This record gives sequence, C-alpha cells and structure tokens, in this order.
Amino acid sequence: MRIDKALWFLRFAKTRGLAQAMVAEGHIRLNGRRVERSAQGIAPGDVLVLPLPRGVIIVELIALPVRRGPASEAQACYRTLDERAANPIAGGEPTPEGTNLP
Repeated sequence: MRIDKALWFLRFAKTRGLAQAMVAEGHIRLNGRRVERSAQGIAPGDVLVLPLPRGVIIVELIALPVRRGPASEAQACYRTLDERAANPIAGGEPTPEGTNLP
C-alpha cells in the first residue's frame, strides 16, 4: 500500500492530497529513512515517524487498513511507540507534573 493512502486511511491526514503534501515536505520517516515519494510502499511491522500539528508521533503498523473507516478501526491498525507534544515554551518535552508550563 502507498504511504499517502495509508496516512489517509489511518486518519493522520484529512485528505489524500494533504497526505501527499506531508510526504512531499520530507519530514516523514519510514524505518528510520526519509520518505521522498508518495508512492513509497509500506507493510505491517514498519515504523513511521510523523510530524503532526500536535507534535511528533512514532507508530508501528500492525496491519494495513482496508478502508478509511471510523477512528477506532484506524487505531486498531497501529500502535503508538512514542508521542512528543509540541510546545515551544518547554521545548516539546512535558514537565513531570504533566503540564508544559516552565
């Protein structure tokens, strides 16, 4: 499955065009390597690093989605390995109390 189609099916992008734009920006990593084209294939077991508006998320694909269904169906296809909140004040790292205030 193409990475742009998978990002759309997994609900990391609202449209397939936005998923293609995410890939074109060059910030997405697949198994540690930068993805440079939307037609890049992905498979179960692959690890994706995704820069999203709310922060960076690292996910492992468990299964390829069959369609763009409900969020619960999409979330069943991957597991989150790490998630870093984007916060320019605290440098993106949450404080021990769980807040991002200095």
